[in-house]
This record gives sequence, C-alpha cells and structure tokens, in this order.
Amino acid sequence: MGDHQMAKGEEFERKAEKKVTGWGLFGSKHEDAADLYQKAANSFKLAKSWDRAAMVNIKLANCNLKLGSKHEAASAYVDAANCYKKTSPKQAISCLDQAVNMFLEISRLNMAARYCKEIGELYEKQENFDQAIVYFERSADLFQTEEVTTSANQCRLKVAQFSAQSGKYPKAIKIYEEIARHSLNNNLLKYGARGHLLNAGICQLCKGDVVAITNALEKYQDMDPTFSRTREYKLLADLAAAVDEEDVAKFTAAIKEFDSITQLDAWRTTLLLRVKETLKAKELEEDDLT
Repeated sequence: MGDHQMAKGEEFERKAEKKVTGWGLFGSKHEDAADLYQKAANSFKLAKSWDRAAMVNIKLANCNLKLGSKHEAASAYVDAANCYKKTSPKQAISCLDQAVNMFLEISRLNMAARYCKEIGELYEKQENFDQAIVYFERSADLFQTEEVTTSANQCRLKVAQFSAQSGKYPKAIKIYEEIARHSLNNNLLKYGARGHLLNAGICQLCKGDVVAITNALEKYQDMDPTFSRTREYKLLADLAAAVDEEDVAKFTAAIKEFDSITQLDAWRTTLLLRVKETLKAKELEEDDLT
C-alpha cells in the first residue's frame, strides 16, 4: 500500500506543479493546484512519508496565500507541523510559528493561543525551558485576551514551574499566588488553591529568606482562613521552622511525614532537595567553625 500511495502522491504533486507553472487564469490555476497538493499530502500521509507530506502542505499553504486565504494557509502549516512532529520537532515549531503569525493577522486569537501552547509543549519535550516559557507566556496572554481564563492559567502554571526550576523564584511565587487568589474566588477551583499556595511557599523556602517565608504564611492565611488547618500549611510551617533553626533532621522529618500521606511530585521534591542541600552546607560550615 505504501508504494502505491507514494506513487499517487508523486503524481498529484507533479500535476500541481504543472498547474502552478503553466498558463491559465491566476485564481483558478492556484485553486486547482491547491486541490492537487491536498490530495498529494493525503497520499504521502497514508504512505507514512511524513517529510514529503509536510513539504507538500507548505506548498499548499503558499497556494492558499496566493489565493488570499490566510486561514487555509495557516491550517496547512498546522498540518505540515503535525507531520514534522514525527520526524523533526525543529521544523514542526517553525511551521507552527508561521501558523500563529497568520492566525494573529486575521484576528483568530484563540487559534494563535492554542498553537503557541503547542510550541511551548514541543520546547518542553526538548527540555528547552527558556523558549518554552516564552511561548507559554504568549499563549497565556492570548487566552486571557479571549477570556479563556482556565487555559490561560494552565499556561501560566507551566511558566511558574519552569521559572522555579531555573531559579527565578519571585516570578514563580507571583504566578502561584495570583492563581491561588483566582481559585479561591471560584467554588469549583477553591480546593486546588492550597496546592498553589504550597508551591508558592516552597519557592519562598528556596529563596532562603526566613522573614519572607513567615510573612508569606501570614499572607496565605489572610487569603484563605482555612489554609492554617491544612497539611500543606503545617508542612510549610514545619519546614520554615527547620530552616530558621538550620536543622536538617527536622526538615527531613517534616517532608517524610507529609510524603507518607500525600506523595510529593518530582518538581516539589527537586526544589525541597535544593533547600535541604543549602541547609546541609550551612551545617558543615558551622561544624568547620567549631
């Protein structure tokens, strides 16, 4: 089947090229070529020849641009990106970028936001977190402009996660606190606020400023009067006390107690290990001095 579909795809592509370069009415020859490129792309997909399918979709996008149809051109770039995802994430990102710019030009902000998010996810898979942040922030702004707050906040949480990973704790804290505040004003999201406040508190611990941690815990109680009765609050308070006393054993015991009931995820564990390592280093310094 693959060879048959490849041959069909090549034939459709050849006919499309002939239409584009041959004589004929400008509009109709590009319409005919677009139709043939679409058929070629479908055949190449069935043959699982992803690069060929992607390249033909880019030719289809150019045809649609000549016909003045930016929406169809953007959609063809998205199709090309979906093919390239199987072979070349870099090319997929490039095609999605083109699609985003076209959707912005025709004021389809929701579509632009959606594909900015996809680019962010592709960069996340490559562990290029700086670029992931750029696109998740763009996506969040566009979703917020369209008042799709849930999607905007999903993207902002990604920004907070990667910002904290790269040591930009104040930026992460700001996002987690804002989303916690938003969650507390929504009955469906209210329960999730404690998780965002825990994340913000862990970032405060990473900054290593005991006064700031204490102030933050007071602020979180003001934001949510029920927070002081939660296990998340107890964990943060116990960890803050351990940091203040420079007590590694106490710090470890608090994490173990919490983790025995609610398992800490990899992100929280990584950040708490950073705090623990800093505490250990302080302990060693003091041992050296005595």
